[in-house]
Amino acid sequence: MVDAAVLTKLEEGFAKLAASDSKSLLKKYLTKEVFDNLKNKKTPTFGSTLLDCIQSGLENHDSGVGIYAPDAEAYTVFADLFDPVIEDYHGGFKKTDKHPASNFGDVDSFANLDPNNEFVISTRVRCGRSMQGYPFNPCLTEAQYKEMEQKVSTTLSGLEGELKGKFYPLTGMDKAVQQQLIDDHFLFKEGDRFLQTANACRYWPSGRGIYHNDNKTFLVWCNEEDHLRIISMQMGGDLGQVYKRLVTAVNDIEKRIPFSHDDRLGFLTFCPTNLGTTIRASVHIKVPKLGANLAKLEEIAGKYNLQVRGTRGEHTEAEGGIYDISNKRRMGLTEYQAVKEMYDGIAELIKIEKSM
Repeated sequence: MVDAAVLTKLEEGFAKLAASDSKSLLKKYLTKEVFDNLKNKKTPTFGSTLLDCIQSGLENHDSGVGIYAPDAEAYTVFADLFDPVIEDYHGGFKKTDKHPASNFGDVDSFANLDPNNEFVISTRVRCGRSMQGYPFNPCLTEAQYKEMEQKVSTTLSGLEGELKGKFYPLTGMDKAVQQQLIDDHFLFKEGDRFLQTANACRYWPSGRGIYHNDNKTFLVWCNEEDHLRIISMQMGGDLGQVYKRLVTAVNDIEKRIPFSHDDRLGFLTFCPTNLGTTIRASVHIKVPKLGANLAKLEEIAGKYNLQVRGTRGEHTEAEGGIYDISNKRRMGLTEYQAVKEMYDGIAELIKIEKSM
């Protein structure tokens, strides 16, 4: 049975959310009927409740989504809520749909989007992965965080060639090193309130760390939002190079660490927006003419299933007319197709910007 205190919190939070003007997907799909059907359920292995899934959205009414999976079983147990949120966010991925098998496609097929460096400041492709046998952040013990960090650190120290680098644990990290990594847009910061209220920041900085190669074009975050965030990035618009590096790394790491995967949902992650391919391919791009009319920029981006964010990502403003633009759909298509959507959309935006 679900604890009485948890039920009280759920009832109060639900009433407040229902009365709010929140635009979150949580509010949209958490009807009274769905709420009453799920409020007494728990996941079998870790005992996660509906509150564990939705507390971030109950507290932050300005959330876009407002729901996280505390463990992999939550996607099944609380499917009545997760399925419609997933379908809405990922452009019509229905509960009867099955995510296709992983396919990175021809890694040599993407050219440089901006060979003259007029528009694209930098390009980045990342994916999230969860380690098999471990729950997601809210259910992890401090011992598990440390154990995972150890596994990740050992695995990454075996990478060679261009991917060779060093793992920096957050625990005991020198303040100057930390600040430098944050300034380089490398290091995740503690204290994102959406993650805090989802209970994803416990035991900080225990078990967290960052790995980067010597060229600082490849990095791995350990235990930020997901167990692993694998990131390939560099200045300029050469998407082909960036994508190829990521694919090489993912294939290499997967040989050493088994990842959580579901036949229907693809790779499993903490946030339902990152399921499936988990791929987010993005550019920092300067399009001052299009940017002067944000509605138009967003309309064109929308045609290619692209998401427009501020310079420093979600919940930020565009600095100096520079936008972070990425693919939005991660489910119901292959990794290659997800990156191709971004590639085609950015090529079109550059074409329009040039013609204005």
